[in-house]
Formats: sequence, C-alpha cells, structure tokens
Amino acid sequence: MTGRDAPDRRERPASAIAAAAFGVSVLGAAGFAAVYAAGGQTQLEGLTLAVAFAGIAFGLSVWARRLLPTGGYVEEHEPFDSRPTDLRLAAEALTGPESPVRRRGLLTMLALALGALGGAALFPLRSLLPFDRVRPVHALRTTPWAAGVRLVRADGTPVRPADVPDGSVLTVFPEGHRDRGDVPAFAVRLDPARFTVPPSGGEVAGVVVHSLLCTHAGCPVALYLQGTARVLCPCHQSTFDLLAGARPIAGPASRALPGLPITVDADGYLVATGDFTAPPGAGFWSLK
Repeated sequence: MTGRDAPDRRERPASAIAAAAFGVSVLGAAGFAAVYAAGGQTQLEGLTLAVAFAGIAFGLSVWARRLLPTGGYVEEHEPFDSRPTDLRLAAEALTGPESPVRRRGLLTMLALALGALGGAALFPLRSLLPFDRVRPVHALRTTPWAAGVRLVRADGTPVRPADVPDGSVLTVFPEGHRDRGDVPAFAVRLDPARFTVPPSGGEVAGVVVHSLLCTHAGCPVALYLQGTARVLCPCHQSTFDLLAGARPIAGPASRALPGLPITVDADGYLVATGDFTAPPGAGFWSLK
C-alpha cells in the first residue's frame, strides 16, 4: 500500500457523507416543490426548505474539514506581491490530487443540490406571474356576473321577479359563484314613476339590482329605508338614493352603487345581461 492509498481510503467515507448530504438537499428541494405544487402547507414547506439548506451546509462543512488539505502555516507578514513560489504552490494545490476541483463526484452532487434548490425556488416565482390565471387588475374590475347568469338566493334557488318582496331587499348571487366576495347584490322593487335618474342596470317590472358592497370601504349596505328608497351602510353611514341611480347623498362614499343589468329568461327567472356597470366595492385601488 502506497502513502497515497492510505489518505484515499480515509477520505472515501467523508466523500460519501458529503455526497449523501447533497443528495438529502436534493430530496428536500424536491419535497418543497411537490408541497407547493399541491397547494402549499406552510409548516411542510418550511421543513423541506430547512432540509435542503441543511444538506448543502453539512455537505460543504464535511468537504472543507475532512477533504481539503490543512496545515499549520505561519507567516509573519503577508507579502504585498505573490512570490513565484507561492504561485507555484497555489497551482499545484488546484491541480494536485487533493484539489477540490478534481473531486468530480462531489462537484456533481453539489451542482445537483444547488440546481434542485434553484428549481424549487421557481415554483413561488411562478405564482407572481399570471400565465393561465386572471391578471390582478382585471380580477379587481370584473366579477362572475355575465350574460345569462341567473340570480339565486343564498341557498342556491333561482329568483323570479315576483319573488322580490315589497318593502325589503333580497340578497342575490350569481349562480355557481356564491362564495366570491365581490358578487353579492340586492334586488329591490321600486315604482318606476318615482325614478329621478334611471337605474344604471335597468329594471324589470320595477325590480332593480345593485351591488351590495358600499363603494367607500366595501361593507354591505344592509339597511333599507323603504319610505325614501334609500340604502344605508352601517359601517360609516354612507347613504345611497336608489331613485337617483343609487348615487351617494351622505357619508364618505363618492361613487354610486354599481347596477346589475337584468332581464328574464325563457323560464321566467331573473338573469344578468352582463357584469356590474362599475367595479363593485371600495374604489381606492383604481385611483390614479
């Protein structure tokens, strides 16, 4: 056995440990990507990222402590220029058998671990790009209300014009999208002869529909004053006149309640003919 064989034999376990650590890092990065792609779970994402980073850190630590040459070299003063002897020794260290760049297997595993971690980082970055999803500005301006969508109650039953009671409002939703926060609307029956401004969404047999969300801060305008045909937002007391295009007449709101254009389908149910006449809810995000 030569003198070189002994160090190689001692280094093989350390190389295996470092390579295994980089392999664990690859598994951690792959686990993070899988959890994120499946819908995400904060604790599991944190755990898999910790494993990925810990694997790289441990592998590099083993590599530096047990595989790189060490020695007790002392120098009184570092020279300002590299001496030819130092340059020669540096070249030998980089090209010699103990050089880190000659350990192809470990370099490959390290590159694989770093590549896997970088690839896993692309999954959160993809969430910032729309691709097949609705662009944020478009999502703020539009809702599932569209032509042919039926008006339904909270329990999902469709609404006929005769179902809208006198003296109160009926909360309605677009069929199939009752869980969306920007879709609630209310239907109310009014005397068309009392309109000073036509309702923005039109009317069917005296029934008009407006967004339920206050245009100040998005609270529901839950209080209906039958005698004056006005609705009141209980959060900041904005008041809207339904006889005048649902425009605000008191409180901090500055925009009228968006109307929902409606008609009646072949079965006699109320359906929308389009989206709200304006973005529903608070309008601060659209200011320029």
